[in-house]
Amino acid sequence: MSEPPSEPFRPRIVPVGDSAVLIELGETIDPLINAAVLALDAQIRTLELEGVIELVPTYRSLLVHYDPERLDGRVLLARLSKLDLEHPGTPPDGRLWTVPVAYGGVFGIDLEAVARRHGLRAEEVVQLHTAPTYRVYMVGFVPGFTYLGGLDPRLYTPRLDDPRPRTPAGSVSIGGIQAGIASLEIPSGWHLLGRTPVRTFDPERRPPLLLEPGDRVRFVPIDPATFDELDRRAAAHDPLIAPEPA
Repeated sequence: MSEPPSEPFRPRIVPVGDSAVLIELGETIDPLINAAVLALDAQIRTLELEGVIELVPTYRSLLVHYDPERLDGRVLLARLSKLDLEHPGTPPDGRLWTVPVAYGGVFGIDLEAVARRHGLRAEEVVQLHTAPTYRVYMVGFVPGFTYLGGLDPRLYTPRLDDPRPRTPAGSVSIGGIQAGIASLEIPSGWHLLGRTPVRTFDPERRPPLLLEPGDRVRFVPIDPATFDELDRRAAAHDPLIAPEPA
């Protein structure tokens, strides 16, 4: 986990090439900083700035993509500089999702090793992993990869020294202080605890992405037979889950 900055962080706006601007609101993984990022994202969307193509929220910053043929970068910088970056407001309420996970065995090949590392039984790791309600900090790296905050400190585990070149789609893993859900088969140095049949990204489904920054996630264990049944449904583009009523 990052150390707190020695001095208060001052928000800053940084040009990125000739077609993007980065607005930095902090330096650490922190729910308040991330909430400010999402509030700023919502605020800029309401401005409906001509030429702005996409807004990409991260843990601590917001990337603003724009079309330089439609919007002069200097005009955009001037407009963004007028925003109150230290008090961007309150973000919209995120949705709550319950995600099924098959833990251990072929689904989570690192579960036993993580348990041994922390002096726990595998069942205790599952209990600790399913207890929190996680915050979706950001979605990225590959389409649908979901970065989650809220992991129990008793499960903080450094990433692998040698990342695996391939890990399965749907892997539910931990790395450092983070938890995550992989949408696709990817290289990874995170520890694989289980796998979900839910496709967080499916280009044949509408919408293709399920989870969004600011959403909340709870995990619930399922057995292998249930996984197989749900996986068949997901292969037919069934999202399997829906946000719970507010």
